[in-house]
Amino acid sequence: MKRVLYPGSFDPFTIGHYDLVERACKLFDEVIVGVAVNPGKNPLFTLQERADLIAKSCEAFSNVKVISFEGLLVDTVPKLQVDAVLRGLRAFSDFEYELQMALTNRSMLASCETIFMMPNANTSFISSHMVKEIAFLKGKFEPYVPAVVADAIHQKLGF
Repeated sequence: MKRVLYPGSFDPFTIGHYDLVERACKLFDEVIVGVAVNPGKNPLFTLQERADLIAKSCEAFSNVKVISFEGLLVDTVPKLQVDAVLRGLRAFSDFEYELQMALTNRSMLASCETIFMMPNANTSFISSHMVKEIAFLKGKFEPYVPAVVADAIHQKLGF
């Protein structure tokens, strides 16, 4: 069984994230979406809320499991017994950061392989940060997130 971990803060989970999950489901027997605690970010949703929203968004996929974790990715990889870590690359700036992270992870855990996936052309510009910015300014953010996430953002922001 081939298993992949797709880690991220997913605040919020976007259609770009969904696209990567959907495509990974075709390549792996199990896709584990790992919602991470990132102390450098001020999340809109709690860790549990993010995990629940992802699980609801991905109900159609029988091979998706959603977990949350804290700490180093290299400590989580062996616990989950995954074959690889999945990361999405939207732009060249993502590549530079993600390459550095992948090489650091592999230097800390030799078996930690990272697979990079390019986004769908229709989702390559979408980021959680942009979605939150649009939402906070009461713009039309709904096309960029799954419906369940859009509803949760509306509830969270009170409009």
